[in-house]
Amino acid sequence: QVQLVESGGGLVQSGGSLRLSCVVSGDTNPNGCMAWFRQAPGKEREGVAALGRDGAAVIADSVKGRFTISQDNAKNTFYLQMNMLKPEDTAMYYCAASSGYVFTYNRLRQLDYAYWGQGTQVTVSS
Repeated sequence: QVQLVESGGGLVQSGGSLRLSCVVSGDTNPNGCMAWFRQAPGKEREGVAALGRDGAAVIADSVKGRFTISQDNAKNTFYLQMNMLKPEDTAMYYCAASSGYVFTYNRLRQLDYAYWGQGTQVTVSS
């Protein structure tokens, strides 16, 4: 059983920074992919950033240049560093893990991820 637990969300002013963490436990696929998604009230969940075990990262255009994804294999943890936050970044953020390899062009697609965390709220005030 794979479990993911997010942390690091909170309230921050526009222009500020936050770092989200996701601790992964259980038997993950060594060729799998980790990702961050977000869902704002009244909107669909969208992919933000993904990182494969092959080292290839995918960043959504809406956050490119502001968000980065990284992992610490020794800690079984991956991160989302969010800089220059904007009010439109306000959302519940979820980490996710795939059960197998995900092609780069699919890494921000929800249905490729089998395991999900409970989410952590990020609120950016103007």
